[in-house]
Amino acid sequence: MHRALLRFLVLPFCLLVFSCSTRKTGENQVFYLNYSAGTVESLDPAYAKNLYNMWTDHMLYNTLVETDEHLQVVPSLAKSWSVSDDGLRYTFHLRNDVFFHDNEVFPDGKGRKVTAQDVVYSFNRLIDPAVASTGAWIFNDRVAEKLPFYAVDDTTFQITLREPFRPLPEILTMPYCSIVAHEAVARWGKDFARHPVGTGPFRFDYWDEGNVLVLKKNLRYWEHDASGNRLPYLDAVQIGFVDSKATEFFLFLQGKIDFVNNIDGSFKDLVLTKDGELKDEFRDKIRLTKRFYLNTEYIGFLVDENNPLLSSSPTKHLLVRKAINYAIDRPRIARYFKNGAVNPATEGFIPKGMPGYDSTATFGYHYDPEKALQLLAEAGFPNGKGLPSLTILTPDNWADIVNFIATQLQDVGIKTQVEIIQANILRQQMSKSEATAFRAQWIADYPDAETYLAFFYSRFPAPPNYTRFRHEAFDKLYEQSMNTPDSIRRNIYRTMDSIVMSQAPVVPLFYDQMLHFTQPGVNGFRANPMNLIDLKMVSKK
Repeated sequence: MHRALLRFLVLPFCLLVFSCSTRKTGENQVFYLNYSAGTVESLDPAYAKNLYNMWTDHMLYNTLVETDEHLQVVPSLAKSWSVSDDGLRYTFHLRNDVFFHDNEVFPDGKGRKVTAQDVVYSFNRLIDPAVASTGAWIFNDRVAEKLPFYAVDDTTFQITLREPFRPLPEILTMPYCSIVAHEAVARWGKDFARHPVGTGPFRFDYWDEGNVLVLKKNLRYWEHDASGNRLPYLDAVQIGFVDSKATEFFLFLQGKIDFVNNIDGSFKDLVLTKDGELKDEFRDKIRLTKRFYLNTEYIGFLVDENNPLLSSSPTKHLLVRKAINYAIDRPRIARYFKNGAVNPATEGFIPKGMPGYDSTATFGYHYDPEKALQLLAEAGFPNGKGLPSLTILTPDNWADIVNFIATQLQDVGIKTQVEIIQANILRQQMSKSEATAFRAQWIADYPDAETYLAFFYSRFPAPPNYTRFRHEAFDKLYEQSMNTPDSIRRNIYRTMDSIVMSQAPVVPLFYDQMLHFTQPGVNGFRANPMNLIDLKMVSKK
């Protein structure tokens, strides 16, 4: 059945999207990939709110600093940086050999040199209400009201903050903070989203919306490999837009695309073992790389004691919340629902792979139904007797796992119902404190554990503080960490994570992993735990 369907699906896709008969051969190297969302919304980094936008922006633009495969912040347009003793001013020293893409907006069509004024322009644009960037939150209420961005000279740029915020360099790695050419924005206005001009390894060439997007090598790109060869190696990147993960994987198996991010659920049992490895029949045909993905999947509880909804909720009791944590078999979920392609979340809310994660932590929860029964008895509800029913809200795509969780909770006497709800409505209810128990996920915005701990800081609204968690000692440590060196800050983060787990406002279920499938002839493909792919070093045999 798979083979018949494959023949049916691949032919029209090849004709309509990739024009298989025109695939380049010989010395030209073209990397083919697909965006299964069916589109890319914008090529303007001010709107880099989803994964495919971020991937494309990372090819077209550069940021001051970037994150490598090991989550280290490394130089990009800025070759070095420093922070003042009070933690309020960051100074970045820029390279002087970076040029914007050649484009008609420049005299004679030749891209000009990038200066610190371009950084000032790009960041001011990000917080301009008229632009309405989805990334404005990065700087809003965080930078100084007057002259937050300042060019000391052509190669020196400064940011001034209202309050110390040590993860600032990590935030600046986000594609939102890409540097754009003001000439192109002035020429195209809102249509800049379709006429991007950046400094990245690839430049915009052609976009037939919903069909194909082509980026070509930036011949003047500033980065070189260890042997002095100019990057990138590829001549072009060609992106298709088939909005089906199943079709996408069929195409990958046929060699029509070079890379697939994750795998459609219908293929997991076909391709992967229960331990998350390639089955024998696929090991010579495709290449699988598993990487940490900074995403914690969890069940959340509303814990605001002033909310009248909690008066009839079993989760208002701390011991009940702890019992729920002990009643759930996370390794079983990982193995049988996710084919071993995730890590059970038994250490805390900070995910595996994130600096600040503690692999030796004892403050997390493991499967222990006897302990759950003991805690219920201590709470005054032996075997769940007298405990009100628990209702967990979840989107449909998570119904199987949440139903399994409900069964496990009922095994220890916690009466549980599962209510299927549209994802956007669930988010609204979480934001309005109208959901007492909910299934959700928290994907890191930037490579610092603060992005997970801000989730519980009482001064923040929802998002991020969907549980309305409030803890005085936690808040003090959060504020202390904002002007503390990295090594000390990460120890503080672990203490904060332990406080959260002791109060159990969430049930961490698993830490995600990225499954990256590439063709055997693809070399040099890289990605970081933010799932930001990097094609600069890619070559094809």
